[in-house]
Amino acid sequence: MVRSVFLVVFGLLFLVGGVFAPSVASAQGARPATWDEAAIIPPTREAAASLFGLEDLPNVTRIDAAVPGWSVSQGAKDIGHIASTWEVIHSVGYSGRPLDVLVAVSPEGTISGAQLVRHSEPILTLGLSDEDIERFVAGFSGVDLLDPEGTGTGPDMPDIISRATVTTGVIRDSILRTARLLAIGRGLVPGGGIDRLSFEPHSWTELDAMGAVRASTVTLSDARAAMPDAKPEILEGTAPFVALWVALGDPPTIGRNILGEQQFNRIAATLGPDEHILFVGSHGLYSHRGTKWRRSGVFDRLTLMQGGVEYPLTDEGYSRIDKLALDDAPPFKERSLFRISDTGFDPAQPFTLMLTADRPAASGNDLSFSIPLDYQLPAKFVQAPPPEAAPLWHRTWAEKKFAVISVAAMQISLTLILLFQQPLVRRKRLWLGIRVGFLSLTLVWLGWVLNGQLSVVQVVAFAQSLLTGFRWETFLIEPVIFTLWAGVALGLLFWGRGVFCGWLCPFGALQELSNLVARRLGVPQITVPPALHERLWIIKYTLFMAILALSFYSMRDALILAEAEPFKTAISMRMIRAWPFVAFVMVLLIAGLFIERFYCRFLCPLGAALAIPAKLKIFDWLHRRPQCGRECRLCETKCPVGAIDTLGRINANECVLCLRCQVVMYDPHTCPVLKRRARTNAG
Repeated sequence: MVRSVFLVVFGLLFLVGGVFAPSVASAQGARPATWDEAAIIPPTREAAASLFGLEDLPNVTRIDAAVPGWSVSQGAKDIGHIASTWEVIHSVGYSGRPLDVLVAVSPEGTISGAQLVRHSEPILTLGLSDEDIERFVAGFSGVDLLDPEGTGTGPDMPDIISRATVTTGVIRDSILRTARLLAIGRGLVPGGGIDRLSFEPHSWTELDAMGAVRASTVTLSDARAAMPDAKPEILEGTAPFVALWVALGDPPTIGRNILGEQQFNRIAATLGPDEHILFVGSHGLYSHRGTKWRRSGVFDRLTLMQGGVEYPLTDEGYSRIDKLALDDAPPFKERSLFRISDTGFDPAQPFTLMLTADRPAASGNDLSFSIPLDYQLPAKFVQAPPPEAAPLWHRTWAEKKFAVISVAAMQISLTLILLFQQPLVRRKRLWLGIRVGFLSLTLVWLGWVLNGQLSVVQVVAFAQSLLTGFRWETFLIEPVIFTLWAGVALGLLFWGRGVFCGWLCPFGALQELSNLVARRLGVPQITVPPALHERLWIIKYTLFMAILALSFYSMRDALILAEAEPFKTAISMRMIRAWPFVAFVMVLLIAGLFIERFYCRFLCPLGAALAIPAKLKIFDWLHRRPQCGRECRLCETKCPVGAIDTLGRINANECVLCLRCQVVMYDPHTCPVLKRRARTNAG
């Protein structure tokens, strides 16, 4: 539900930004697409030496396997393996662009090192440097993949960088996930592979009972029904036309029991790490081998299938088995052993052995039918993977559950205020007390304590995620921000942008509270003429469109332009920043002492972003009278953002839902219409 709301609210933003993106790109020169430009950057010998702490340069060999990467060695010594997070899991940062880290894993299953290769994250705008992120990445050296939470032999994982929680959280999860897949894929730690070591003696009956061998039988009558015109004619009967058996022989408990110790060891010793042995036995009228394979080299009657892919069985990996070790084995007429060398075959996953039976027909055409035999290696022979480190968002939600509850409580309280606004706006003092109290809570608790300031950066990141692949994990890393956006997205549909801008924006609260103090101290207020006021709105909408359009060309440049938002300096970093940023905030706040919510009115790109889908709001909760704008324009002068025009109409794109106009409308001592009615009734 929340995702659907997000897509409805921001889909328009994404489409509008896409219109401008091509013009920006053409102005800057041709630019390749995000996925195409992210070519895999292989590790150099120097980088490999650094990752494994080697003094001499090692050899680096490319390996194109299920988990692609590079093997590192010195002479005959295997040093370890390296993989790229971008190549293995397509890691994408908060910016929506590729984030690539080289991860090195030792033969012991620990992370030997990690090196940041490429990113487009806005760390410079956060007061961080590439060196800060590189130190964070390097801190994963020594993490034991068998105990990724850090309680084993490896060190604790590095702490998330507080001002780059999402970026460093994505890096953390990408490193751990890639390292784990690499270690499993290379057999450095158990996981998804099959047990090639343990052995238990079992009879054929016991192997059959545990599902280690599977069978399928087609009787003579079944074959006659499938090929009624076969020549020579197939007789009726319950005797087997073909009884087919199959077993995967890699686990010694299966292969050694069937073949015997000497024969199994001889065959297993010649197997490569990605090779497997398949036992096929049959008896009956029909042969599973036939004779054509002697000329073609391919067993045309047998086809191995897995995941829609066919793996041919050839004479190159074929061995005829003359005798089995088990006395209670079926009376096989033919026994075959096939070597499966294709690296795409996964012995731990289900597969099907298809036997095709054919006979000439009396009419001269060939008749055929297929006999599928499904096989799944019993779970006891599949090695369990090591525990995967829980995604960072699991931990952050557990750690910040009180913060999330408090934000949800604020949103529920605001919902009640807006739903039952009529009794509230009729009591001016009560409305003022609740509003000042709520804004103070928003500024101090939501803003300065919880760092819950939404930003246009998040809108742009969401738009980019729609382009590069939506990932819930990226947005769930910040529980407070996610909870806020979920409530704001729903609020946009019911009330418009005012849910956030008027009540839940910490910087907006700072502006309104400081202006309230200024008015109490007698600071004169400047009234901007309506014609000029409306023209100044263009600034924030243009700024938002520029940020969004620029993000399609350069996310880094777009996020630098997003510094037009003072939120990071005033709220997130609490003014602890370089003096130009602090000076910019002070100018905006001083201007707001004379023009209430100066920044909200003319400059806020986030307000512009939220105003665009404001037309989607379902209800109109703010009341007007026929006299508004004609006989009385008092609400127009009282509106803190100038959202009421000269005709008394409320512009939903600009309204911050402060309810001040409603208070004026229902105040019998202020509203001229009510005062006139009172005089008429008294007369």
